[in-house]
Amino acid sequence: MDRKWMFANRLSDEYAAGVKEFVKFAVQNAKNPNSLLCPCLVCWHGIRVNPSELEDHLICKGIDKNYICWSNHGESRFDSGDAADSVRSASFGAEEDACDGDRVEEMAKAVEDDLRDCPQMFERLKNDAGTPLYNGCSKFTRLSAVLKLYSLKAANGWTDTSFTNILTLLKDMLPEGNVLPGRLYEAKQMLCSIGMSYERIHACPNDCILFRNEYESLKSCPKCKAPRYKKENSCPLKVLWYFPIIPRFRRMYRSAEVAKQLTWHKYRGEGDGMLRHPADSPQWSKIDSDYSEFGKEERNLRLALSTDGINPHSLQSSTHSTWPVILVIYNLPPWLCMKRKYMMLSMLISGPQQPGNDIDIYLSPLIEDLKKLWEVGVEVYDGSREETFRLRAMLFGTINDFPAYGNLSGYSVKGKLACPICEDDTISMRLDHCKKNVFLGHRRFLRTTHRYRGWTKAFNGNKEEGRARKPLKGSDLIAKVKNVKCKFGKTFKKQLPKCGWKKKSIFFELPYWESLHVRHFLDVMHIEKNVFESVIGTLLNVPGKTKDSINARLDLVSMGIRKELRPVKKGKLG
Repeated sequence: MDRKWMFANRLSDEYAAGVKEFVKFAVQNAKNPNSLLCPCLVCWHGIRVNPSELEDHLICKGIDKNYICWSNHGESRFDSGDAADSVRSASFGAEEDACDGDRVEEMAKAVEDDLRDCPQMFERLKNDAGTPLYNGCSKFTRLSAVLKLYSLKAANGWTDTSFTNILTLLKDMLPEGNVLPGRLYEAKQMLCSIGMSYERIHACPNDCILFRNEYESLKSCPKCKAPRYKKENSCPLKVLWYFPIIPRFRRMYRSAEVAKQLTWHKYRGEGDGMLRHPADSPQWSKIDSDYSEFGKEERNLRLALSTDGINPHSLQSSTHSTWPVILVIYNLPPWLCMKRKYMMLSMLISGPQQPGNDIDIYLSPLIEDLKKLWEVGVEVYDGSREETFRLRAMLFGTINDFPAYGNLSGYSVKGKLACPICEDDTISMRLDHCKKNVFLGHRRFLRTTHRYRGWTKAFNGNKEEGRARKPLKGSDLIAKVKNVKCKFGKTFKKQLPKCGWKKKSIFFELPYWESLHVRHFLDVMHIEKNVFESVIGTLLNVPGKTKDSINARLDLVSMGIRKELRPVKKGKLG
């Protein structure tokens, strides 16, 4: 059966006719025609629907383009021919974190579910994994050599042309009869079955909306009227790249070794009271207590989300800001959870402008998948226990610097009330000479008997008798932001927030978000590294790093403290 319709425009007659043919095929081959697995980009083979719902899902949300053999709907063979070749080419996308020659067997197992009923593609993958690169070669097979080279291409930024030239050179240098591909196209054909699916979602250039769901067919933004495409070549002005997380979790659990590591937090042994891993935190225990059904399944995932702006063009374009959104898996042991191999790029928000407060618009596809993983879950095969179970997942928190904290949480982190804990009780003052806001009320966070509370000369000249404000609970925070009106988009004038909160964060759509002790974590670099450098730079009077300047000493004089440090004029030039 021709599958070219899977890659056609969802608004075209070709796609609609293909969906009807697919639904008809699925009904004819199903044991229960009213209970069919849905391969749309939201359900990902994890939910059963009736034929009418299946057709609606495929039309509105699109089909998984990697599902080229309909093994879940009764197909046992994959038709060869031009259509098959076009599907293989169109479904290609290599996972960099999987490009390791030592993991060929593991990757073959990971894609076995999708290809075991497609003899041609799966047999080709196994043959490539077992064929020596040349006669007598014991170190590399045809597949492992290509995977290793492709990982180097990704790591070093080789262009397609340079990669083809390298393949051609290596093929000539190797002994006669070697099976190394001579072109990039041939290498892609080999790797197409282990590719990572993705979605290109068009976005308003002013960050107002994503052209999906009810906005799918529009040619311009309904809010700011900005065009969706460039006039000259019909290319979208802005694109969000979304890499669905559910199929990647399935592949991880397919590997027996990785599946075992994902339960490390349960069997790590008795702790000593020290915080070495998120599993030692009170929040982890609170989740187990509040959501016992989720906590009793040790294979359920707890994730952290991290995002920040990067400039992919280095110094060539210092104003460009692209935002990757990365997920970290906290189930893994501490020596693995921050390894590059297990840090999942879930989306890429293209520039040139940073999303800022409008980042919620771009996070909506990821939040939908996270809601599904919490409320319904998906069926996953566990390679270590050789059984199928229903996987659920939750977002444990976010990791970011302070400006990104403001974007994700919705609090204004600039100005006199920049502290999201103290809010209106923030103690701050403006320095006349340094021209910056400083926050000097930090002693009230100490215990009531701490000796620093009584020191006057070393601080602001007064004793500290204040008490620190307790952080707001999630329910109290929702009550504060429920009436905050926010219009997303760069063209709308932003109103100054009265309570410090600019919006109700999209993370509150997750049912468990308000119950968490800590929802946003500040990264170590901006707290420990920068503070350490400032303190050491001042103590050692390091040029360019010290904070002991003339303006700082003049501000001490204005505040009436540390008079012994006031600047002393010497000579006519002072």
